[in-house]
Amino acid sequence: MVRPDAPSTTPSPASSGSARSSLVVADLSKARSGRMLWQDVTVTFDAGTTTSIVGPSGVGKSTFLHCLGLLEPSTSGSIAYEGAELSRARGRARRRLHRDVFGFLFQGYGLVDGWTVAQNLDVALTAQRVASRERARRRSAALRRIRLEGVETTKVSRLSGGEQQRVALARLVLHEPRVVLADEPTAALDDANAEVVLDVLRQLADDGAVVIVATHDVQVVAASERVLELDGATAVVRPRVGSRHGDDDEAWTTEDDRAHRCGRGDGRARGGDADGLRG
Repeated sequence: MVRPDAPSTTPSPASSGSARSSLVVADLSKARSGRMLWQDVTVTFDAGTTTSIVGPSGVGKSTFLHCLGLLEPSTSGSIAYEGAELSRARGRARRRLHRDVFGFLFQGYGLVDGWTVAQNLDVALTAQRVASRERARRRSAALRRIRLEGVETTKVSRLSGGEQQRVALARLVLHEPRVVLADEPTAALDDANAEVVLDVLRQLADDGAVVIVATHDVQVVAASERVLELDGATAVVRPRVGSRHGDDDEAWTTEDDRAHRCGRGDGRARGGDADGLRG
């Protein structure tokens, strides 16, 4: 069982062109209200790969992401990145991790309704100290990437839920995180917009980020290299058969998966029964 040495609490800045690091989790457990959500999870999330977190509703998938991203404490165990024990970070060190390492794509979007799209996107650019002249160019490029051009002066409150999700995705692109934590990123989207989200997550992984996605969506699982199944107090990591990197050493798709996938394509919001993802 891996127990990473952690001489510090802050990863060193990545040098230009340097290889990205893995996120190493050892013996991570979380209890809430006297109930153990998951226990002794030990897994390495490799740079350049996508891992789907699956399991029944209420098992603690979102909580797992929150613990990885230092948004709430775990009960025990360690989380390490670039030789640093992240769960020990406090105050300024934790803010630096959220600025320089982690990027979040959560269901609440994290946007300010009364701000324009440009103002919301500038949060990521200001943190990077990007000159104001350069911000406009980067904002436009990010919005083109998520197929939402021409909305920079629109207030977020005037956008649909799906459009707000894509603005949050554009902000993630501008942030350029080393570890991406996404919670049900396609749940409220139709197939076309969900594919935009998946394309961006794939590109972030291809660029060297660690991408971890909590999901019920079989299409998200299909785009992942590995699956971490949370089931009660246990956790099982499986490679996903037929992933884009060709993993084929263990089947993941079940009869329920295939029946669910065959029933798709009606243009409704994406999602599915978690039991249909369990091997």
